[in-house]
Amino acid sequence: MINLFKLFRPAALDYSLDDEPLPILNDTVFKAMLASDTEDSREALRSLLSACTNREITEVKVVKNELLPAHMDAKFPRLDVHVTFNDGEAAALEMQIGKSDDDLKSRAAYYASALHYSQLARGKTYREIKRAYQIFFLNCVLFPESEKLPRRYGYREEKEHDLLTEKVEIIYYELPKLEKRVEEYFAGKTETENLSQDEKWCIFMRYRHEKRVEPLIKELCQKEEGIMRAEKTVNKISRSYIRFARELATIKCNLESEAKERLLRAEGREEGQRENTLKIARNLLAEGSTPEFIQKITGLDLETIKDLRN
Repeated sequence: MINLFKLFRPAALDYSLDDEPLPILNDTVFKAMLASDTEDSREALRSLLSACTNREITEVKVVKNELLPAHMDAKFPRLDVHVTFNDGEAAALEMQIGKSDDDLKSRAAYYASALHYSQLARGKTYREIKRAYQIFFLNCVLFPESEKLPRRYGYREEKEHDLLTEKVEIIYYELPKLEKRVEEYFAGKTETENLSQDEKWCIFMRYRHEKRVEPLIKELCQKEEGIMRAEKTVNKISRSYIRFARELATIKCNLESEAKERLLRAEGREEGQRENTLKIARNLLAEGSTPEFIQKITGLDLETIKDLRN
């Protein structure tokens, strides 16, 4: 596994304790917290995944965050954190800082399907597909009609609602919906013991950087080992690393954009050349040339040439 700190560490790191706490809502911090090659990071990831899936997770492994596309022209699913666990089941964990111009519901379904189709090699049977979880942490409200947290989705029958398969589950955590729980804590109406494990994790991720919630965050770090491990990992992340990772991501994005532009230009040239060839073929037909002669001149197949007569 790649060690993020060794790979990206600049010559001098800034671990100033005077800085404001790093926000886990920052997807770079989120990834480093869960995907670093340290025991603390692995334990934090295992704990968070157990809380989200309501299952005991014994072992997790971070794998490549880019899944192979379904075909050559398909969109590459690029995941924040992609893991396999237990007997080969898979999960993708995504941090979304705010509402997107894209469709977050369709995006989740696309990612979940990618987690499935990337599993099977030729010759394997569909019964070998392992369960996949697509988990979104949203710093926005996607479902304003309900206060339910989390929202869990699967494939169900339209009216009788029986579950088609347990092999896929899409989970949304709308982090702003935790504000009520935070207010209840500071009003003395609830204690951390009354919070579910995933609520504790969501409060930690949503409010870690906010001074007003510091007493609650400290209590969670003291009482929950997984969150304590996450806190230790985040404390080792420097702002130099964050800037470097952001710059690297920008460079990578620019390179991909340039490659796409070159491909589009090449496709445009090919299309222009074909149009020019077709124009020559039409002119030759108009002058009475035979399809066979035009084929020799242009390289077009006879069927295409005959279609130009119509």
